[in-house]
Amino acid sequence: MANLIELLPLLMFPVLGFFLFSGYPVAFVLGGVGLFFGLVGMELDIFNFKEFFLINSRIFGGVVENIVLIAIPMFVFMGLILERSGIAKELLQSLQIMTRRAPGGLAMSVTLLGTIMAATTGIIGASVVMISLMAYPAMLAANYDKKFTSGTIAAAGTLGILIPPSIMLVIMGDLLSISVTDLFMTALVPGLMLAVFYMIYIVFKNYNNKAVITVPTDLETDLSIVIFQGFLPAILLIMMVLGSIFAGLTTPTEAAGIGAFGALVLTVLKKKITWNKLWEMCDGTIKTSGMIFGIFVGATAFSYVFRSLGGDDLIINFMNGFSGGPWVIITVLMVITFLLGFFFDWIEITLIILPIFAPILNGLDLGGHVETAQILPWFAVLVAINLQTSFLTPPFGFALFYMKGVAPKSIKMNDIYKGVIPYIIIQISGLILVMIFPAIALWLPRILD
Repeated sequence: MANLIELLPLLMFPVLGFFLFSGYPVAFVLGGVGLFFGLVGMELDIFNFKEFFLINSRIFGGVVENIVLIAIPMFVFMGLILERSGIAKELLQSLQIMTRRAPGGLAMSVTLLGTIMAATTGIIGASVVMISLMAYPAMLAANYDKKFTSGTIAAAGTLGILIPPSIMLVIMGDLLSISVTDLFMTALVPGLMLAVFYMIYIVFKNYNNKAVITVPTDLETDLSIVIFQGFLPAILLIMMVLGSIFAGLTTPTEAAGIGAFGALVLTVLKKKITWNKLWEMCDGTIKTSGMIFGIFVGATAFSYVFRSLGGDDLIINFMNGFSGGPWVIITVLMVITFLLGFFFDWIEITLIILPIFAPILNGLDLGGHVETAQILPWFAVLVAINLQTSFLTPPFGFALFYMKGVAPKSIKMNDIYKGVIPYIIIQISGLILVMIFPAIALWLPRILD
């Protein structure tokens, strides 16, 4: 019985995994598993019934009244405006013309589109679906290989998890009690670094590929028109959002409102808006935000019960048992995050593991490799890169299933699996580089501090 009590919090994870695969909504599964194990803890006399009321206070105090989290629906709304209004499609055509002379120009334009869209919204599912719908027909018509096409689209669509203003970074900053602005600055360079690595791979892959068509004749047009009508408006929107944050003029929450308003004004000026489209954008924002905040509520119940049953102490003692020092601990935490990414979405992973990992990280001494005050932002970026990789990792990479749902019938799941392998290698290499050279992530905050 004593062993059962000690291992009870760890049993919460396999039970959680089982019910997640059952098809029930994630928010209900998280909350239900937490409440169930709370009842089990009551029977074993290690959980008090009155503690259930504390879960409500944590939900209202930690989620409902949290001003930082208001940024989430604003960024969601901004992303949906760009997607539903057709502005993103114009941007892809503009980038396609601007990169027409480069080897693999269309693939590069898709990567650039993913980078720009990542800097305007952090909704991975929407970005992957949108880029897939636009890029698959164009790249296949230009004679790109199906595997290469699939991998390029998947990698470009998942950059939004890392490049600010990522919704995940907003949540991470809140969970780790660190400045979201600092976290945005810490993640920006690693995100752009990965995008550059993707484009270098694309150039080498297509350097001698004569079969690929650069730009279809129907897209040939004056470059100045392309820049001012398709490219410049998106760049100005990014400058409004990220520029105001990095300059210290606004908080991320305020910048999210500015970005949503700016995207709406841009859509009106381009005459891309109708009442029906506006209603679809608002409806999509409500549904996506409701899903995210519902998971917040369920995860709050899950994590509270896990901690109350002694889960924190169990994991800390387990990590302290390693004799290899802090770098072994960092590596183990990265491996755990990577493995969880095979089965769980990023929201569940961040809401569950970051509060557990934080006490472990606060006690680490990396011997000057990373300053103590910067360990949490640096580690948060490592987790973000790791989770971006998990979106692409077979067999349960969520981005792969998003793509398959909208891909042409000629694209098989095997094509997608094989296509993402080079990009997974690139991302793991980027993760290792940021671990070895933390200045990649930390130099921008130091300059702008």
